[in-house]
Amino acid sequence: MAPSGAPEAAMAAPPRQAKSRWIAVAWADLPGFGEDALDEAWAAWIRSCERPSTAFARLCPEVRELSLASEAEQREWMLRRLQPYRVEPHGGPGEGLLTGYFEPVMQASRVPLDGYQVPLYRAPAGLAARKPWFTRQEMDSLPEARDALRGLEIAWLADPIDALVLQIQGSGRLRMAEPDGSQRTVRLAYAATNDQPYASVGRWLIDQGLVRDASWPAIKAWAAQNPHRVNEMLWSNPRTVFFREEPLSELDAGIGPRGAQGVALTPGRSIAVDRDSIPYGTPVWMVSKGPAIALQRLVLAQDTGSAITGAVRADYFTGWGTQAGELAGRLKQPLQLWALWPK
Repeated sequence: MAPSGAPEAAMAAPPRQAKSRWIAVAWADLPGFGEDALDEAWAAWIRSCERPSTAFARLCPEVRELSLASEAEQREWMLRRLQPYRVEPHGGPGEGLLTGYFEPVMQASRVPLDGYQVPLYRAPAGLAARKPWFTRQEMDSLPEARDALRGLEIAWLADPIDALVLQIQGSGRLRMAEPDGSQRTVRLAYAATNDQPYASVGRWLIDQGLVRDASWPAIKAWAAQNPHRVNEMLWSNPRTVFFREEPLSELDAGIGPRGAQGVALTPGRSIAVDRDSIPYGTPVWMVSKGPAIALQRLVLAQDTGSAITGAVRADYFTGWGTQAGELAGRLKQPLQLWALWPK
């Protein structure tokens, strides 16, 4: 590993970011860099090379070639070709925040049935002409909004809380019951929002003094005990998400949905960031230690989210299904980030 110390004085200035400043550091300043299983991250890096930024396009042939190399060779290449920069707010060092997100797996019906009465929608045709579009409450109650949504139902869920989880995560897998009695699994991918502000229903419940724990199990438990107030809780978040349906082949089932960069996400190796702090496709050294998990690893900035704002802020893609959801739901811990940029 390269010796610690100040970076070379002749090094080019780092790219300027609207919401962060990048401070050049030595590779030895990255905790745990010599211990990560880099080959696990390489698949995510190769996916970023499907839609590379200008800065990384020239390195992508080498990244692809190194997919079959040893970890030692991959690490040595990174030392030669990249410069690490500590990511900070413009005001100076500050503690960042890591949260998690996942791809839910839910049972659904293609048509409304007893027990399946909660619709998930495609994006309405007039979405761009009316910004912001109707709020969540208006979509449930205004005839004009309901008319605009009629016929756009992709599927129907049993639980409105599940629909909210799917919208907050931005994508999901549905085990779809078709009208002919067959079942198949499809993916719902993010298509658009109604351009309304996001508000946390968990925060609303806490502010109302209704719960102390704003985890999804606690929210579901409160909703089961207070069915007459569920709409009030849901309407506290005016934002909703529209989806598009995608087939889920055997190959696609082994990778995540496409993030904002336009490439498939890799469990444990993809993060959502504020693109005004870290550009899409940037390899990032991430360190986070807390009660949910300890992480010192290479990840790729491949996605974003409405709540992911600020210099040192990331959402960690944990995968799909129940275990991934449990980890994502527990993640809320300190974060450090280093952007790895071509020399």
